[in-house]
Amino acid sequence: MTGSYKIEISPVDIEPYRAGNTGIPFITTFDSGVAGPHVMVMAVTHGNELCGAIAVDWLFKQHVRPKLGKLTLGFSNWRAYQNFDAEAPLESRFVDEDINRVWDRMVLDGDRLTAELERARELRPMIDEIDYLLDIHSMTEFCEPLVLSGPHRKGQDLARAVAIPEYVVCDEGHAAGKRMRDYGSFGDPASHKNALLVECGQHWEQRAAKVAHDVTLQFLGHCSLVGRDFVDSNLNDTTWPEQKVIEVSGPYTISADQPFNWKNEYVGFEVIEKAGTVLGWDGSKKVTSPYDNCVLIMPNRIKGKGHSAVRFGRYVT
Repeated sequence: MTGSYKIEISPVDIEPYRAGNTGIPFITTFDSGVAGPHVMVMAVTHGNELCGAIAVDWLFKQHVRPKLGKLTLGFSNWRAYQNFDAEAPLESRFVDEDINRVWDRMVLDGDRLTAELERARELRPMIDEIDYLLDIHSMTEFCEPLVLSGPHRKGQDLARAVAIPEYVVCDEGHAAGKRMRDYGSFGDPASHKNALLVECGQHWEQRAAKVAHDVTLQFLGHCSLVGRDFVDSNLNDTTWPEQKVIEVSGPYTISADQPFNWKNEYVGFEVIEKAGTVLGWDGSKKVTSPYDNCVLIMPNRIKGKGHSAVRFGRYVT
């Protein structure tokens, strides 16, 4: 137990995957030799999110190979991941900055230099090749697993086809910067290319590792890179409820130099019945629900200025 967080899972050793076979460290591609999509499963976009590394490590150890197309397995912010310390588990999210806020072409083409921008620029040629991306994440706070499908119908359709987890959240991202899931053609409604960002639960709970594993299998099965029998025989859970879709109207971005001060202990997916209900305070500013039946998504208690305190949304199904 570290503070209020119980560390139920341990980081796997990813050093055996450093060399890869693509010329990019920690990126490995398997080519079936048969025409088909190029599919990527990306882990450790944030260094203290362990579940994706566990899922990708399992794929390597099971010698999973695509029946068609290409399968690329990657570890994004490996430097931050290798800094993970169970005694200070919140400290290794990144080295210099959040690598999942730099995927804007102007930022990538600019001259600013950080460890994360260096890595993003190194990854960029590979990301440009990918048809379907699964980016595996987890959350600091305890919250039900969810998938962020982006603002376009194609992302929602892909999330529905994968069929898990229960909550599909359609959103534009963060004011602080563009996510990999929204980069380039992934964010173009006219392109066939598509991406999902899955939040598998609290960072260090055992359940997050199981969700990451199952979503990865479902994703690869939907893309036809592995057979349905293989997926079904390796799932941890086959009893997921029917999906619920939430369309996000926007995030509330913190303006004060301190974390958001919540009135109540919200954990996510609470429905606030009345517009104008006080949710908390951004410094001295009172923040209220913007409309009736407002769903709170991923409330944040730790990050401060420039970060999202919460996303506001409505159920559409």
